[in-house]
Amino acid sequence: MLREDFLKYQAKTTPHPLGISIKKGKGVYLTDTEGKKYLDFVAGVSACSLGHCHPKVVRAIRKQSKQYLHVMVYGEFAQAPAVALCKELIALLPDNQESVYLTNSGTEAIEGALKLAKRVTGRSELIGAYQSYHGSTHGALSLLGSEHQKMGYRPLLPGTQFIQFNNLEDLEKITTKTAAVLLETIQGGAGFILPKNDYLLKVKARCEEVGALLILDEIQPGFGRTGKFFGFEHFGVKPDIVVMGKGMGGGLPIGAFSASHQLMKVLEDQPKLGHITTFGGNPVIAAASLATLRELRDSKLLSQIASKEALIRKELNHPSIKEIRGTGLMLAAMLENPEITNQVVLKCIEKGLLLFWLLWEKKAVRITPPLTITEKEIKKGCALLRSVLDEVHGC
Repeated sequence: MLREDFLKYQAKTTPHPLGISIKKGKGVYLTDTEGKKYLDFVAGVSACSLGHCHPKVVRAIRKQSKQYLHVMVYGEFAQAPAVALCKELIALLPDNQESVYLTNSGTEAIEGALKLAKRVTGRSELIGAYQSYHGSTHGALSLLGSEHQKMGYRPLLPGTQFIQFNNLEDLEKITTKTAAVLLETIQGGAGFILPKNDYLLKVKARCEEVGALLILDEIQPGFGRTGKFFGFEHFGVKPDIVVMGKGMGGGLPIGAFSASHQLMKVLEDQPKLGHITTFGGNPVIAAASLATLRELRDSKLLSQIASKEALIRKELNHPSIKEIRGTGLMLAAMLENPEITNQVVLKCIEKGLLLFWLLWEKKAVRITPPLTITEKEIKKGCALLRSVLDEVHGC
């Protein structure tokens, strides 16, 4: 049986994984090996922007796989899918973003961005935010804002500091010793916390004042999840370095970081190969990402996100939901306590609605469906969630 082999042979991240045995994914549905269908309100943790096996993404994968696969380590050969992806990404980014470095994942992109900031500024201090999450590699872990998650892996990078997201008094911690401030545009694991009162603009101003760089982690809000192509577009800020991942691959693994030519050039020399990857810019994955970008850019999907958010908020008007945090299709339904959240998530999965948790905010139910979800599918999922909430509360 697939599940038994999964538990026996594949390394796990928790003692009790969900262990659903997947046979097929199409649109906003997953089907297990026993034929049970799940309406997916998670989208691979915000990664499957266009749902599962979007025909334009599959077509791009098939077309490229017939031409060539991996041919050379990153940065040596000109390969059409990667070049086109970088060119079309730059056209969607602010004018201070001129060059893209493609990686295998969001966390690798974080590593590259941190190295770039240290190299550009000649400084070593890095500042992150409490309750942040940027990945699990050593550099990303060093800037992760949960000591419980880090304590088993020290020593990590020295010279790290933390500030409270949305706390203006903490901006005084950003000084002439600081190489970079790394923030999620919208804090994910903390409960989909939005920046308030021009917070990101004020962080950027402080960075400019002391010569530090602002790195924004767009791994989760990027590629349309908030209704803008990048989340920071809502807040009028131009980061020095942008980090991307998750939803940019159409279901395949990819990440990227972007900056100006002036900044990115320092990775080229003294030493050469300042950041290097074998499979970054893989042509098949770049083709899938390019198809995803074009569909998001050229279709009406992004213009529909606000109305889909409004419909979810309307359909989840339930007494046991204390509030719904976030924006666009990056939402968290806040329940009374973590125990109820666990019950609700697991009961919904039993009934065919795939929900999930957030990393640090244990009262939250993650609602991050594919951006392609229809109003009918939203109503169906929300009705099922309401029925489970009634059941858990004995209504």
